[in-house]
Amino acid sequence: MGIIIPLILIAISCVVIWRAGDGFMTASEYIGRNLSEGVRGASINAIASSMPEVFTSLFFLFVLQNADGFSGGIGTTAGSAIFNSMVIPAVSVIAVIGIGLAKRIEVSKKVMLRDGIALIITELIFLVLISGNTLDWYHGLVLMGVYVVYITYMFMSMKSSQKKEVSPDTVVEEEEEEEEEDRGPAPSFFMSLLTFNLEDLFIRNNKVTGKNAWPLLLFSTLAIAMVCYLLVVACEWMGAEVYEVPFLGSFNGLGIPLMFVALVLASAASSFPDTIISIKDAQRGQYDDAISNALGSNIFDVCFALGFPLFIFCIMHGPIHMDLEMVNLSSELRFLLLILTVIAVVIFTSTKYIGKLKAFILLAIYFLFIAYIIGRSADNEIAASIADFLVSTVRMLSIN
Repeated sequence: MGIIIPLILIAISCVVIWRAGDGFMTASEYIGRNLSEGVRGASINAIASSMPEVFTSLFFLFVLQNADGFSGGIGTTAGSAIFNSMVIPAVSVIAVIGIGLAKRIEVSKKVMLRDGIALIITELIFLVLISGNTLDWYHGLVLMGVYVVYITYMFMSMKSSQKKEVSPDTVVEEEEEEEEEDRGPAPSFFMSLLTFNLEDLFIRNNKVTGKNAWPLLLFSTLAIAMVCYLLVVACEWMGAEVYEVPFLGSFNGLGIPLMFVALVLASAASSFPDTIISIKDAQRGQYDDAISNALGSNIFDVCFALGFPLFIFCIMHGPIHMDLEMVNLSSELRFLLLILTVIAVVIFTSTKYIGKLKAFILLAIYFLFIAYIIGRSADNEIAASIADFLVSTVRMLSIN
């Protein structure tokens, strides 16, 4: 019973994030409709779908208000980044192949190299920056600054030929076509509310416009923010030795570091919108968007989803001090994230196609990662040896 309650709460969080993610996708597609493929996936889609990581990291810090809270944020963002790099591209490819749209997908090596190299550089900065036993507001500010540089470069490098260069009359015609797109008969308001179908709640006339896209995006953000608090509480209970549930009493948790719980459960739950958006992009043939959304989300997660809560928290409460165990856990995870990212980028860019073989290799790597995390939480000797190697390598490189 001790872990059943947190698992139920996490399952509820997944469903709400999934339904709100649908609203995110509809709204962000309309808002970013004039961006080129690849840029839209790495910017608008990536930011919208990464809101769960932002709020989860924020609540971890402000609910726990200590180094454990920061470790939960690192676990969520790093775990989500690994999930995005491995699982989302793999399931997107498998979804396309499974319904017979293609035997493999072709992606732009230029886009993959652009986002892959940017992600590796970002994680190197992250590895060096968050390396001491004290964290302050300027660490968060630097991380946010890195994302601003990345997103500025994205928009400045978008070639004019990739933009939709059409006459004003054509723009009007396209907008009318988009607005008049038939989304099928709308269910009743009560049914939409009961199923938490935000799209049908906000787009009652089957027309997506600026007047309903922005409210839909904002309400989806609010819904995800609320449920992310539930997700943080569930993860805290799961990792605790003993936790207290109002009106129900005390229960036993797993008694493992919060970072490990966040690495697996919080990260997977918060990555639902990324998964949904990438799968649907791939099924529509927008393969660059499907992959760049995952990579762009990683950059946003590392820089903003962790940097913004850290900046706000330290401004309000002062620096965060971490003990040696927490510093080592953080170093281990950040270096592992960098290694897995390099492997993923090599897989993406080795050829211009991604087929079943690459998809299953990516999934296998992710399951090995999960096995490693489970081993670390259970004090497995092999996992502990790998962890010692990772930490000692970071120290040898004078990063930590």
